[in-house]
Parts: sequence; structure tokens; C-alpha cells
Amino acid sequence: MNLVLVGASHRSAPLELRERLFVPRAGLPAMLDGLKRVQGVQEGLILSTCNRTELVTRLHDPVAGPGSLIEFLSAHQGLRTADIERHLYRLHDLEAVRHVFRVAASLDSLVIGEPQILGQVKDAYQVSLEQRTLGRVLDGLMQRSFEVARKVRSRTGIARHPVSVGQAAVGLARQIFGTLAGRTVMLIGAGKMSELAARQLVTEGVRDVMVANRTYERAVEMARRVSGTAVPFDELARHFGSVDIIITSTGAPHFVIGLEQAAELMRPRRSRPVFFIDIAVPRDVDPRVNDLDNVYLYDIDDLQRVVDANRAERLQEAALAETLVEEEVESFHVWLRGLDAGPAIAALRERCHRLKDEELERFLSRHRDLPEAKRREIAALLNGLVNRILHEPSVGLKRALGRHDGALRAEIFRELFGLSEKPPESSRHRGRAGGSEPD
Repeated sequence: MNLVLVGASHRSAPLELRERLFVPRAGLPAMLDGLKRVQGVQEGLILSTCNRTELVTRLHDPVAGPGSLIEFLSAHQGLRTADIERHLYRLHDLEAVRHVFRVAASLDSLVIGEPQILGQVKDAYQVSLEQRTLGRVLDGLMQRSFEVARKVRSRTGIARHPVSVGQAAVGLARQIFGTLAGRTVMLIGAGKMSELAARQLVTEGVRDVMVANRTYERAVEMARRVSGTAVPFDELARHFGSVDIIITSTGAPHFVIGLEQAAELMRPRRSRPVFFIDIAVPRDVDPRVNDLDNVYLYDIDDLQRVVDANRAERLQEAALAETLVEEEVESFHVWLRGLDAGPAIAALRERCHRLKDEELERFLSRHRDLPEAKRREIAALLNGLVNRILHEPSVGLKRALGRHDGALRAEIFRELFGLSEKPPESSRHRGRAGGSEPD
């Protein structure tokens, strides 16, 4: 199988490191180009979200491979390998398959059941397709992960009351204020998370929702959808005096609100507290802002408290989802083992038909007076006979490869029929990520 997954997530790495490992979508093509140049990489995909950065690969050497992947990741992100290695997990073969399925099904998310991750996984898959870094195995893995996510959502109640990071942020605000009715909220950033938070805020009875974005047209569009008010980005300071809660979720690579700016913005508030909820990665608000009087800052890791409060209700459905994942892992394993049947069957067919052709030619050379129609009849008879003889061994090999001792049975099959390890050239073709892939 030779699948290797190396990554860091909210379960293994602090926010500071996840920020430095994060790769924006615009940077994925160049990083994928570098990944496929790493020695031993046959196929590759990169998933990078606010809570995880993972390299999903198929390698020639799965033992030495993780080290090369870690060195590549650290070098590409400008980090020292020694600083990140202890925060990375390394998963092989079925462990990697299981992890990909769980991520797509939102079982490994900060908020179990949140719907955004599947779209992010599909986006990573699309970029990999465009960069031609997927071969048959990883393409099959990702396609199957989408199906797993669909089954989990349709067969369990894990998504009956979906909870996103944005909604969790609103839950935190509710814990702080007790009620959000009559409060004024400002959203900085007009992305999907911000819109989800805004919609939830409206249902909580907030008095006013302000939306600020560097692209003013996007702020206007979101404000229209949530019955709010668009605010020009360069006029934030003028509105801070009336805002109770500020939720930031931009894609900026640097702080949108720094320490000095926050201190300046607090002066007209006359000691009234303000709450920042920063759900962006990289963070939008300088962490030192939390040291200012009457300023309370929460980042994405703080949302874990809100998530934990509702986790028990989802764990029962998650357990059922885990069972579905295990079934799909085994199904994918059977599919993978079945891929090995192709070259062996092709080699057997090529050998049998070559022997048949040699014997037919020898027979016809001794009976040159046979009419052409009779020659074609004899050739058709032999073709049908060979195909009938090959049918049962072919079906049997495919069935054997689905068993736990399939590799041993395939080896015995090759020895019995005297087959070489490589299929004939006519049955092979080049994979998309380079090298040869079985058809």
C-alpha cells in the first residue's frame, strides 16, 4: 500500500505552531510541486485548514519516507525540524486511510460534526487534481472519503444539529453575556465562518450586526444576507465605541488588530468591556491585547470549552459513525488488494494466449491446405477455450486478494503459473504523478 500521512492538528500542536504550518490555498500549487519532487513520493495531497496541516502521500519507501516528508514540511515553512517533529503524527497504510476517512467525516474536528471540513477536503483534492499529483491509489482514497462522509451524515444523527467553529464562537459570547439580546456585534472578515456566526447571532436576538471587510463589496453582500450593516474597513475605529463583541475571521497573514490599535480603540468606551473572539488562523488579534483593561480575548483554542459542553450529546452518534468508518476502511483495503490482481491476471492471459498462438501457428504450418474459413474457425475455438480456462483462476485470484493472506496467495499464484513480477508492457500505462501505475 505504501501510504504515509504526516501532519499536525489541534490535537497534537499548539496554536502558535499551527499558524506557522498553515498554507493558504494560493500557496498549495507551489507546495505540491515541491512535494512531488521529494525523493520517493509517487502521489501526494496537502490538506491545510485552521486546525490541521497534513501531507497525504504514497511512497516508494514507507519506512524512510516520513523523515523526508518532515524535512520537506519544515524547510518549506521555514521551520527547524527539531522544533516541529514532536508535534507531528505519522500514520501508515490503514491508519492513514482511517484518519483520512475520520477527517472527512468530521470525527477528528475540533467540533465533531461541523460541516466545513468536508468542503476543505474536497478543495484540497481539487488542487491536487489540477497539479496532477494524484495517482490511482490516492484518487481512490479521496473519492472513498467523500462517500464515507456522506454515509456518516445520512446514517447517523451527528449532523442533525451541526455545530461550526463560528457557532461555537457565538456560544462562547452567550456564556460571557448570559444573553445576546440587545447587544451589538461586529464581524471583521466576510468569510464562511463569519457568515455562520452572523446568522446564529441574528437568531440570538442581537440588536445590530456590523460587517467589516477589506473588500467593501463583500461586506455589503454579507450584511444584506444577515440584515446587518456594512462598515468600511478603514472606519473601524469610529464604530468601536458602540460594539460589545468583535468576532474576527479574516485570511490576513498578519494581525488585523495590534496592541496599540486596540488600546486606542478602547479610549472612547469609558471602561465598558469588549470581547474579542478570534477564530482566524493565523490569528487576527495580537494576543497581548488580552492584557489591556476591560478587554477579553478568546482564540480558536478557547472554543474547546464550548465544544466540550456539547460533546456528550454527539458522542453516541459519533460511536456509530466510527463503526461505519471501520467498515469502509476494510472495504477500501479489499479494493486496494484487488488492484494487485490486474498485473498478475494480465501476465497470465498474455502468456496463455502467446502459447496458444505459437501452437496454432505450428499446427497451421503443417496443414497449409486448410481453407481460410476453417483456419478462422480453429482460431476462434482456441481463443474461446483459453478464455474459459482463464476465467476461474482470474476470479479466484481476485477473491484471494480480498483475504487476510491475499499476498501469500498471490505469490503462490505467480509461482504456479511461472509469472514474472512485472506485467507485460501492453497492460501497463503511466500514472499521473509519474512512474508506472497498474491499470
